[in-house]
Amino acid sequence: MNTTLEPKSSAWLDQVQEEIIDPDRRIIDPHHHLWSEPLMFGRYELEDLWADTGSGHNIEKTVFIDCHANYRVDGPGRMKPIGETEYVAKVAAASRDNPEQATIAAIVSHANLLLGDEVEEILHAHEDAGQGLFRGIRHAGPYDDTGALANAGGGRPCPYQEVQFQQGLRRLAAMGYSYDTWHFHMQNAAFLALAQAVPEATMVLDHFGTPLGVGPYADRREEIFAQWCEDIAAIAQCPNVYAKLGGLAMIDNGFGWHAQSRPPTSDEFVAAQRRYYEHAIECFGPQRCMFESNFPVDRLSIAYPVLWNGLKKIAAQYSENEQDAMFYGTAAQVYKV
Repeated sequence: MNTTLEPKSSAWLDQVQEEIIDPDRRIIDPHHHLWSEPLMFGRYELEDLWADTGSGHNIEKTVFIDCHANYRVDGPGRMKPIGETEYVAKVAAASRDNPEQATIAAIVSHANLLLGDEVEEILHAHEDAGQGLFRGIRHAGPYDDTGALANAGGGRPCPYQEVQFQQGLRRLAAMGYSYDTWHFHMQNAAFLALAQAVPEATMVLDHFGTPLGVGPYADRREEIFAQWCEDIAAIAQCPNVYAKLGGLAMIDNGFGWHAQSRPPTSDEFVAAQRRYYEHAIECFGPQRCMFESNFPVDRLSIAYPVLWNGLKKIAAQYSENEQDAMFYGTAAQVYKV
């Protein structure tokens, strides 16, 4: 085994080759990013996305999720996220030029919901910039002050319980847009309270609420899992919340694949993570679950075709209608694509 390959590199990922499972199954990938600058996750533009979505699985459409890329450099701070929507709208238009490749069918942008009712101005600007693709906002709430995480979020306390934040979310919902969020397992209780406080908002919980597994959390996996199970069951009681199933191959989840000489196989992925998927599906039901790639972030740990093989192995126990919901239908409903 060549141990000198750089993790996340194509050569490292290509060490694991698998036959594509159920290659005709239609899929919407409802969670990916784009970076035109080589950040820690690498540059990831349309050709890179297509290299992944075209690697064997039938990825018909994708949903771009805000990642603080290509923001405006000038003008009022509150309006800077419009630059990302402008950039992605152009990339999405280019994606429609090749019918053989996946189409970027929706854009979830960022706006500061702490602006309360004043967020409406930013939402209208996203509408104008999105060329018909703007679907919602992600204002995430991860917070950790241990200094142990590769991606600790914005370093600000979770805003979910702020009165102005909840008012901003109400304005978002009143305008017909969805709300995505990402946070760590410690914030799941606060997210539950937010979902209960604004039941009219369609809310999407990204990445399972990110149960951590590094630093001070590394030796507490079973303890964290037990609490996480209780939190997910409680959140699922809120009918306005949908669950994105994926994003557990991030470095901070603690599975350590990014540091191995080769990435995991789909069987190894399933063995390590099946219980998270099955619990979330049991609690939310397939009609409120959608599988996601979280690429290129999870590309640090696993190859795109291998990931989707693993997801199909997990889903195989469910009915055809249930599988179609998780791979396609739920995302189509939430993001109106």
